[in-house]
Amino acid sequence: MQNLKRAFWGTLAVLVLLWLVAEPRPFGPGPFFPLRERMVQLSGVLAIGCMSMAMILALRPRWPEAWLGGLDKMYRLHKWLGIAALVTAIVHWLWANGPKWLVGWGLLARPERGARPTIENPIEVFLGTLHGTAEGLGEWAFYAAVVLIALALIQYFPYRLFYKTHLLLALAYLVLVFHAVTLTKFSYWMSPLGWTMGVLLACGTWAAVLVLLRRVGAGRQVKGRITSLQYYPGVKALETEIEVLHGWSGHKPGQFAFARSDASEGAHPYTIASGWNAEHPKITFITKELGDHTSRLREKLRIGQEVKVEGPYGCFTFDDDCPHQIWIGGGIGITPFVARMKELAMRKGAPDCPMVQTVHLFHTTADVDEEALGKLAADARSADVRLHVLIDARDGRLTGERVREAVPEWRKASIWFCGPTAFGGALRRDFSTHGFPVKERFHQELFAMR
Repeated sequence: MQNLKRAFWGTLAVLVLLWLVAEPRPFGPGPFFPLRERMVQLSGVLAIGCMSMAMILALRPRWPEAWLGGLDKMYRLHKWLGIAALVTAIVHWLWANGPKWLVGWGLLARPERGARPTIENPIEVFLGTLHGTAEGLGEWAFYAAVVLIALALIQYFPYRLFYKTHLLLALAYLVLVFHAVTLTKFSYWMSPLGWTMGVLLACGTWAAVLVLLRRVGAGRQVKGRITSLQYYPGVKALETEIEVLHGWSGHKPGQFAFARSDASEGAHPYTIASGWNAEHPKITFITKELGDHTSRLREKLRIGQEVKVEGPYGCFTFDDDCPHQIWIGGGIGITPFVARMKELAMRKGAPDCPMVQTVHLFHTTADVDEEALGKLAADARSADVRLHVLIDARDGRLTGERVREAVPEWRKASIWFCGPTAFGGALRRDFSTHGFPVKERFHQELFAMR
């Protein structure tokens, strides 16, 4: 999370600093309208800069994933940048239009325009002829972007509609690139700010084109075939086994992948619930009925159906040298731990078996399915994992105190949490107050892609 915050605030700080270098007198005394022009430029730089970064991250690039802590963290940064772009774009729009309204209402006097200096640079002259078009198109693209970003932030907006409307943001972005290139102060392009913006706009444009062509993650996609389906009615979860004969290079327990069974729905992220065995190349997903898409999977999927799988992604891979590990899976958040237990059982006694660690798995759930719990207990026995199952109605909520009572060695352990974000945050704060080094040894997957 620390690198996530550094990346977000660092992006804003770098853009502001580069603007300060490019602008000779950013906040000096003087008339209002020149200040207004500078604020229009600054807010515009921040808005298109954040949107460009968000567009680049939409490609799911590999290079920042390890530093940010996984694609789940990268998507959180993508979301923050989108919100920052929305806020700064609104500020940009208000600086551009607010003074015009005040002049119209008689609250502000329009400055007298003197003779304009002669422009000799042919590129600047050409861009000047496009100002009116860029302003008009940019305003409409701004309105579209505001609506589309707002829809993306509404969790109750159906995913199948979100997938389609979110593609339109790439189109709005391309219009805003034209707006930015045309209306950015020409002298900026000769400064480090202009060079940086040029790279961001070029990379963002390339990303937008790939998004519109639906080529995101194309290099990491393989074809698969569904070999088994099992539904657990007590927990309303579907276990899907997919055979991937060619192209899948393997995965670590705790990673996830995007799966697509319907082109109109797009790809959905699911945590992988199986270890990897190259001799039997299969991937298992466990999906809980939580939304419009997952609630219809049981009726839509069938054995023998072809699907596309993209990945693997994520850094929630249980890699540490602590003598003890504490796993906490809330609800469907049990999935990565199932995968890890299957891998431990499969590799038990092998020369490359992971170091022997004492592992306590806490699974807290509101729903009960005896068959699913039986399989979980069997996996725990096979992997020599100490299982603690807490059913909300019977056992109450899991707290940090209950974990510490069950695991006396908790101070020497690492904690791996997957489940509701608020639940994980509460546990993190609780352990932090008891002196546990949460920054180094509390690992939480932020499995929310919107």
